[in-house]
Amino acid sequence: MTANTLHTHEASINGVALLAAGEQISTEELRQRACTELLRQAAQRGGLLADDDPPPQVGAFSEAASDAIERWLEQNLQVPEPTEEACERHYAAHAARYRQGERVRARHILFGVTPGVDVGALRSRAETCLLDVRCHDGSGADAFAKAARELSNCPTGAQGGDLGWVTAEEFAPEMAQEIFGRPEIGVLPRLVHSRFGLHVVEVQERDPGIQQPYEAVRGAVQLALRQQSWVTALRQCLQLLAAEAEVHGVELDEASSPLVQ
Repeated sequence: MTANTLHTHEASINGVALLAAGEQISTEELRQRACTELLRQAAQRGGLLADDDPPPQVGAFSEAASDAIERWLEQNLQVPEPTEEACERHYAAHAARYRQGERVRARHILFGVTPGVDVGALRSRAETCLLDVRCHDGSGADAFAKAARELSNCPTGAQGGDLGWVTAEEFAPEMAQEIFGRPEIGVLPRLVHSRFGLHVVEVQERDPGIQQPYEAVRGAVQLALRQQSWVTALRQCLQLLAAEAEVHGVELDEASSPLVQ
């Protein structure tokens, strides 16, 4: 099943339901709920959360549960500090990430995911649009701007999808990774996913910015490696919790909740 498959069946962690009656959610959202529920129950077993903390309602957890999960993670995740050698290796392999002033001139067509939307049909429309504008890319006819005005769910559609010059910080992180993690100029060869929906993106120009020396970005490198270690530790933790739990109706082998991004 894909990340966009809608689930309506029963799913639970140790008997706690993850779905309300008649609720439809995607595979990815179901995994996210399952991961958070595993951690909520771990916090209860650890004495950090009351046993009568209410089960989540439509994916919403109590404020007490959120605080308890954070404290449980602080107590149970073992995250090693990165060595200087590891930081230097990371910088050498990913020096382009640490440029200052890197930006792109881009435009996009947004196919927005809204409550009740048929995600399969939406993806089909987005894929058809992507193919069409790629076929016309460089032909002289501005098919991209025309499609943006007719199809985009973003206000920029009225301007042909134009975003102007933008930095990575101005994009949602998941979009920045796709747009700044590749060298292409032109319409990107695949749809870009974000929390807002599916995007057809054209990069019109790239400004690489200025390369920063290791000494200037050492703190940022350390932070990046700490985050990687934290993600690895959390994934391992969730795998152990899932192995010890009664899990029904959800596959957690590929779990990638917001907690582990």
